[in-house]
Amino acid sequence: MRKMDEIFTEHPYYGTRRMKHVLRIEGYKIGRKRIKRYYEILGMEAIYPKMNLSRRNQAHKVYPYLLKGLEIERPNQVWSADITFVRLRQGFVYLVAIIDWYSRYVLSWKVSISLNSDFCVEALQEAMDLYGRPDIFNTDQGVQFTSQAFVMILQANQISVSMDGKGRALDNVFIERFWRSLKQEKIYRIELETVKEAKQAIEEYMDFYNNQRPHQSLDYKVPREIHFKETLPIEMMDKSNDLPTVQQALQQQHTLTLIRENYISN
Repeated sequence: MRKMDEIFTEHPYYGTRRMKHVLRIEGYKIGRKRIKRYYEILGMEAIYPKMNLSRRNQAHKVYPYLLKGLEIERPNQVWSADITFVRLRQGFVYLVAIIDWYSRYVLSWKVSISLNSDFCVEALQEAMDLYGRPDIFNTDQGVQFTSQAFVMILQANQISVSMDGKGRALDNVFIERFWRSLKQEKIYRIELETVKEAKQAIEEYMDFYNNQRPHQSLDYKVPREIHFKETLPIEMMDKSNDLPTVQQALQQQHTLTLIRENYISN
């Protein structure tokens, strides 16, 4: 299953038939029937390039996709969220993250041992407490994001709700790319034993991703630089070419660090 996760992250269009042949080349003697069962366990579908961990509840309202043709011009214009899983030596945990489309800045994240919607609601509330609110919030049609608890927070804050079209994971392309970076640059390089170790590893990568990792699409700047320089008033910003040393930004970072440390310790 760990090997299938690696292969699928690199080639999300692989169905069970092709996966069987690739695994056999890698030396795994496994039949297609077992591969199908593992696809179901891991929530993988080759119809579109993502892990289908967020299943739709037919009784929940689905909202239209609002981002087609929309020009993203500033931070906090569009946020999006998604769920993936992080493997442990025995088992796995689920991870939700909320990202700003313009700056690629990861605003909040939470880990859970189940797909209950609570951890998604907690991540949303934390992001809004720290960074305000976006104009539009985009997700897939999964039950966690169509739940009353999640949607009510968005509506109460007058945030437009946008949802990917069915079978269109690329509608949420930036967070899909983030999952790939997280797994290839961090998760696949280490062996995680416990939930606590997983939280610590994710914390380390989030800090690296937001504050140190240059993005080609951001003209090789880091997400933090783009997010805070674009959102804070000019009189509050450090006008040097270095990363901003804004009092508000630092306070937000300090608050987030305290929250993370307390969350990891628990």
